[in-house]
Amino acid sequence: MSGPALRLAVELDGDGAHPAAWRRAAHSPDHLLTPRRVARVAAAENAGFTLLTLEDGALPPGATPDAVGRIGAVERAAFLAASTSVIGIAPVVPVTYAEPFHVSSQLASLDHISIGRAGWVVSEEARPEAARAWDRPLVDGAAARARESRDGIEVVRALWDSWEDDAVIRSVATSRYLDRDRLHYVDFTGDTYAVKGPAIVPRPPQGQLVVLGRPDLVPAEQLDVALVEGRDIAAVTAAAAAAGTPRTFAEVEVALDSVDATAEERVADLERHAPWTTGGRLRHIGSAAGLATLLEQLRGIVDGVRLHPLVLDEDLPELSRLVLPHLFERRHAVRPLPGASLRIHLGLERPANRYAAGAAFEALEETR
Repeated sequence: MSGPALRLAVELDGDGAHPAAWRRAAHSPDHLLTPRRVARVAAAENAGFTLLTLEDGALPPGATPDAVGRIGAVERAAFLAASTSVIGIAPVVPVTYAEPFHVSSQLASLDHISIGRAGWVVSEEARPEAARAWDRPLVDGAAARARESRDGIEVVRALWDSWEDDAVIRSVATSRYLDRDRLHYVDFTGDTYAVKGPAIVPRPPQGQLVVLGRPDLVPAEQLDVALVEGRDIAAVTAAAAAAGTPRTFAEVEVALDSVDATAEERVADLERHAPWTTGGRLRHIGSAAGLATLLEQLRGIVDGVRLHPLVLDEDLPELSRLVLPHLFERRHAVRPLPGASLRIHLGLERPANRYAAGAAFEALEETR
């Protein structure tokens, strides 16, 4: 199927998508939390990816048989924002237990640091261990978690708008830093908390960061990009058609043949230690050419894909060397442009500030 060129995203958490990926990593386990390791995965920018995402979670140490050591997603994102200049950066930040006010400040700061290249992948924390780690009451059940996500996104988005674009004056002559008339209270009251506002960080360069998430967990009207799943093309097609969001990205898990072993052999080696849970995602285990063909088939069905490599140190070089150049050469995928925001890369307009737009409407009504 033909269609617009795909945008390519990649998940760069830990050592890869397989829970035992660290066993095949090209570094010793004690190097996972070093700045050099974090900087190495930023090679995704040179490969031509539009977006990288960074998983996060509050799983306590020792909860699984495999190492899941990680620096916080927002902290890694900030480090990468200063180490890159083109690629979009979207940390995974659940709001099941985190305070939306703090999440809003962190993500707005990330957009300022990256000069408009930040996004936010919304997720849930369903594990009871997370509640204990946060020392918070358990948010029990799918409906309760969906409520926390819905309310959290509403608060975060409202806080991003609580500063109008021209609220910051920084006038030495008048000794004025802010125009207080252009700061707004969000006055949110939900089932479990209330937020007054305004934010403590000026409005992000993009106005609103790009918000990504699963449409079965987050209302479509709160998302810019739906992350859709499906074990085959037909299922992905149905999920994308039903998403109801401005953009859709297909979730694709990837294990590629390498010079040392076939993809099947690499997966089998890791399966001796832990299972690679199938879930509901499309999965490719095989050649780089086969993956390129699969991605070409997704053109016109989705606007992009988010790849989840089996082992970053083994699969990311193959993606960079064989898959992405092929897609770019045939114009089936597009590279991001220097100096452009993530919204521009995804073809999304910069949204108007809800409070400024409301004030303009009221002023217009008064003149009639």
